Amino acid sequence: MGRTLLLLLSLWPSLAAAQEFNPRAVVRRDYNMAKVAGVWHSIAMASDDLGRIEEDGDLRVFIRNIEHLKSGSLKFNFRFKVQGRCEPVDVVCQKTDKDGEYSIAYKGENKVTVPETDYRLYVTFRLRNLRNGTETQVLALYEICKKYGLSSQNIIDMTKQGGSHAAEQPRPPVRE
Repeated sequence: MGRTLLLLLSLWPSLAAAQEFNPRAVVRRDYNMAKVAGVWHSIAMASDDLGRIEEDGDLRVFIRNIEHLKSGSLKFNFRFKVQGRCEPVDVVCQKTDKDGEYSIAYKGENKVTVPETDYRLYVTFRLRNLRNGTETQVLALYEICKKYGLSSQNIIDMTKQGGSHAAEQPRPPVRE
């Protein structure tokens, strides 16, 4: 997981330079998940099992929207590749007793946590999947769109424009 974390951390300079990043605004506990609700877009994913997030991987998803439910749970609207086509999928992650932790049953037992966010620009999610005694970790970085006044009516769904746009981007080399 160290190499994958390094990959995500390498994205921070571009995120910070491109937008008004304020390191003092970063939240790592005592989350107000209602502030995470909104239109988001996938920046990067990392995993200790790359096959699960590569093309046609069962954990490769493209975020569209996050909704904070009255119960405290989170509803994610993803695009997920099924038989070569990106299909919309809604997933509800149930709130647990721990701060920033959610659970979902999907191909095993899953815990979803929020390592950090600043609510305005980005959020990271960590998924820990336990299936048949094997644990897989996925780290996802999402960028918010509402900062610029962009709602879902102002966003072109690139997954409907001839394939999964994010899937076609070359992956940067991972340095040991």
